[in-house]
Amino acid sequence: MAGRRKVRLDALPSASGGISRLVGTALRTGGIAPKPLLEQAGLTLAQIDNPKARVPVQSQIRLLELASHALDDDLLGFHLARSCELRELGLVYYVLASSDMLADALHKAARYGRIVNEGVLLRIREGREIRIGLKYVDVERHDDRQHIQFWLTIIVRLVRELTQRRLVPNRVRVIHPGRKTQAEFRTYLGCTIDYSAVADELVFAANVGRMPLVGADNYLNDLLTRYCEEALAQRGNARIAPLRSEVENAIAPLLPHGMATAREIARQLGLSHRTLARRLALEGLSFTQVLHELKLDLAERYLRDDLPVSRIAWLLGYQEVSAFTHAFKRWTGKSPRQWALDHDVAVSGLRGERSNRAGQAAGSPGA
Repeated sequence: MAGRRKVRLDALPSASGGISRLVGTALRTGGIAPKPLLEQAGLTLAQIDNPKARVPVQSQIRLLELASHALDDDLLGFHLARSCELRELGLVYYVLASSDMLADALHKAARYGRIVNEGVLLRIREGREIRIGLKYVDVERHDDRQHIQFWLTIIVRLVRELTQRRLVPNRVRVIHPGRKTQAEFRTYLGCTIDYSAVADELVFAANVGRMPLVGADNYLNDLLTRYCEEALAQRGNARIAPLRSEVENAIAPLLPHGMATAREIARQLGLSHRTLARRLALEGLSFTQVLHELKLDLAERYLRDDLPVSRIAWLLGYQEVSAFTHAFKRWTGKSPRQWALDHDVAVSGLRGERSNRAGQAAGSPGA
């Protein structure tokens, strides 16, 4: 596709880099030199070897995905989060651990989490259930699997270790499509996972929030909270990133449901249809261009993941496999099968599509 955009990996928001350093260690342990993968992700050895260096969040996400393939570990994010030292979260961990009740700790995690990672916003909603939502801020969500699984695992670990109880979510929802190899992840969470959802979210019973924490210490918590407020102030206001990433993050979960229209995306972003068009035009873009280029990015990602073409068509909002195939050929000059073969992608999932088409769930194409 002519004029296809390239992601600026050196842009804010930034993260403390703890995940990147865990990945570097995993690569070295696995006998893989980290430098080539770091370069592909827009990072350097100096950044991951320096515990004080912050890294671009988008680079960290990209590094996790690259390392997952290099180590042949489809659950790398989960494995790293399950085994890492939680105290390496630093000040934020200790202010959570010294809180009175779990709900207090969760609300403080939502407020101070951006000290650790500016690209992930936690939202805590209390009612009949406690809902812990994760929203990516000025960072592409649609191309990520490992990073979000890292965060979900870390949250569940924190909830369990702070209360010293094996608390199990009522349900978990994630935006990305499911994979057959996720049984270990589901077993750890203790519940089923709703894939291809419209949000990333952990849901617990309401009474979980009232559980006391084993390390509660009001005096220490007051002191650490003041330090966190100072650290938050030092981070300052994040620079305003291009609108494109917000639009893409809003589009991706709506594609399978046929709801990714310009008017709906504008509504979700709190803009009028006209304002959305005008702001995109200031970046030299149109909604249609963003939509089509995002569909191509997702299609290539799903092909690399060896998803059946019929499922890819549904995930992208096409009612017919043939409509997706024609669109993909228009974008790339190749059929999905040809593209997969040229990029050395396994094509087992592309076989037998003709016989499977009739039984596939159909979505409607986005505008």
